[in-house]
Amino acid sequence: MPLTPRPRSPLSPRRSPRTLSRTRHRKAVLLASAVSVCLLAAAAPAEPLGVGDRLYPYLGNPGYDVASYDISLTYPGTHDKPLQAVTTIDAWTTEDLERLNLDFAHGTVRSVEVDGRPARFTSAGEDLVVTPEHPLAERSWTRITVRHTSDPVYGEDQQGGWVRTTDGLAMANQADAAHLVFPCNDHPSDKAMFTFRITVPDGYTAVANGLPAGTDRVGRTTTWTYRTQHPMATELAQVSIGRSAVVHREGPHGLPLRDVVPAGDRKALEPWLARTPEQIAWLESKVGRYPFETYGVLMAQAATGFELETQTLSLFEEALFTEPAYPKWYVESVMVHELSHQWFGDSVTPRSWSDVWLNEGHATWYEELYAEETAHRPMEERMKAAYGASDRWREAGGPPARPKPPVPGQKISIFRPNIYDGAALALYALRQEIGRPAFERLERIWVQEHRDTTATTGDFVRLASAVAGRDLRGFLTAWLYGEKTPPMPGHPDWKPQPPTRTAPLRARR
Repeated sequence: MPLTPRPRSPLSPRRSPRTLSRTRHRKAVLLASAVSVCLLAAAAPAEPLGVGDRLYPYLGNPGYDVASYDISLTYPGTHDKPLQAVTTIDAWTTEDLERLNLDFAHGTVRSVEVDGRPARFTSAGEDLVVTPEHPLAERSWTRITVRHTSDPVYGEDQQGGWVRTTDGLAMANQADAAHLVFPCNDHPSDKAMFTFRITVPDGYTAVANGLPAGTDRVGRTTTWTYRTQHPMATELAQVSIGRSAVVHREGPHGLPLRDVVPAGDRKALEPWLARTPEQIAWLESKVGRYPFETYGVLMAQAATGFELETQTLSLFEEALFTEPAYPKWYVESVMVHELSHQWFGDSVTPRSWSDVWLNEGHATWYEELYAEETAHRPMEERMKAAYGASDRWREAGGPPARPKPPVPGQKISIFRPNIYDGAALALYALRQEIGRPAFERLERIWVQEHRDTTATTGDFVRLASAVAGRDLRGFLTAWLYGEKTPPMPGHPDWKPQPPTRTAPLRARR
């Protein structure tokens, strides 16, 4: 939840003792007024707030900027009981705050401290509203510590957060489910550093985003610590707990790789894992150096229906690699889709969820380009098919850069074809318009200029215009915001087509 702005005090500036002695009555009046204002503020009911995201209006919180999260989780040895947890948040305030609000909606809060002192707390909607002992001034550093549970069992109306696997847990927080796991500022516009401390019983292995920072064995439990070296959005957090094997290898230029797989399936899955170094090298040849400290694949024994680009450790269903119906070229292209997100979505993060086409359109683009270059699956054929369906996608889900809000009760339903193949189609049109060399230069500059930050559709349009040397606002506005699909440059014969019965093999995010 957001932090509530603190009312300005009506008290006069500090005066000398002699002046105060002559204005005792006036001071009494002012003090009475101040007390009245404070009582009114204290009596105001807590309410859920947000940063104004068009698609998820109650996500995120104004009033502060998170610098880091330190999240401690204790796994009880079964995935159907709550974990004991402590979340510590260090943040800068960006305005005067009397209340301190966090997103948190699924767990029991035991206590809250602000700067080491007990604080009052209550809930409002999907927010945890905290009232510190003393108001927080603008531009002050503050530490919020919440002792709580983290419950991996959800009701029918809740989606995401913890994923219960055959032997433990994993995370799938996109788009708005991190606050079902831990208190946070759950919006991609507020990236932060993360430390995870995960305590598990003997026989379990814990892995999280970033690099390992030590293990501590006490009795029959081990605490595994991991730290990120780059800021991360809450929706990209990943914690894997299971009877897992961790497979290590090197990627390009000595990049440490680690994959997490069910221990009993390690040998059978190795041929897929061995593909990652080459895939990273291929993407680096397109857009530049891999942006993080490590990478790996997390293969989970769970039925999610999707794959997910959690930062430095992408989540996959193990069945994607064991189901013989999926062709080899297709599985590899899905691996590249999630790997591409490390640049597009993780390193360069959308500032709002309406900008999510910048993630999915680019990941789909490189998925298709990889299939074209390594498996002879022509991109142009898929683009022509996408063009035929694009008007229907826009009608059903909105144009790529202005997707329709999620269906009530289905918060992840913004992930429709319009932001995948529909957005990749807009990138194809841009390449047709400005030429391959300018397009490839644009892609490299985009991930370099916005590395470790957030970016908007407007930022992309401005950079594309600068690289092309001409104003592309009209061209890209039609492709990204238009209700109808514009004519495709170089392909005047492409036309909208009636619906067919074909469908994607599986979902990917």
